[in-house]
Amino acid sequence: MPENGRPLGELLRYARQKLSDAGIAESGLESRLIVEHFSGTTRADAISSPGKVVGVSAIETALDRRIAGEPVHRILGFRDFYGMRLELSAETLEPRPDTETLVDAVLPFVRETAEREGACRILDLGTGTGAIALALVVQEPRATAIGADVSDDALATAAANAAHLGVSQRFSAIKSNWLANIEGRYHLIVSNPPYIPSSEIEDLQDEVRNFDPRRALDGGPDGLEPYRDIASAAEDHLERGGCVGVEIGHDQRPDVTHIFEQAGYRLVAQHKDLGGNDRVLVFSR
Repeated sequence: MPENGRPLGELLRYARQKLSDAGIAESGLESRLIVEHFSGTTRADAISSPGKVVGVSAIETALDRRIAGEPVHRILGFRDFYGMRLELSAETLEPRPDTETLVDAVLPFVRETAEREGACRILDLGTGTGAIALALVVQEPRATAIGADVSDDALATAAANAAHLGVSQRFSAIKSNWLANIEGRYHLIVSNPPYIPSSEIEDLQDEVRNFDPRRALDGGPDGLEPYRDIASAAEDHLERGGCVGVEIGHDQRPDVTHIFEQAGYRLVAQHKDLGGNDRVLVFSR
């Protein structure tokens, strides 16, 4: 590809073909995302100004990274989630559409609590990019949230995302291994914890295994250790009438339910993801 530039329409076709030839399943979408991001153009530009000449060096580099196996959103440095654009970093899990199921599951409770109490205090354990907590405080202006994580990198990323979304006054990032350093009580505790059994990490898709942080994937020998940690300690930080909402692996509903029931909780709601798999459980005491 010439270094001095190429017409946008031609570049889009070239990028799509290059990814398609490399076996990238979503070559059309991903090539468009890469070209638009690294050329500063939009879909409208491709329609109205296909002859516009744009630089190609950064696009070529990005295409090569994608062909080498790096996920497209890692290359772009952001991912859209629940209508928000969230920055990613090396130690944050890339938020997936399935996790929006957790937001949908608990948002009515957040709104009802805020209406009744005038506020809703939320604790998001293993916050990563801040995706779950930030979606909730963006959707409910009376809600406030703490995002807890053990990673300094993740905490900085979550705080930056809160700033970009204009909700820094209602979101704080705190370093804590689950609930170890948490103070106070919350109406809602949420988490998308690591839930892959350690022995299964190497069987994951290359894009997940090689680019998502292992600490955000590995749930211990049986994939259930984080749920035990949360269930055993959440009571001291949950307001009366409060709820705990967690994302789970597709086959973990019986085990996670048992863990929380043994800790004195009852299952009040369960939700499936877009693929029809068990994905979210909500508990109360």
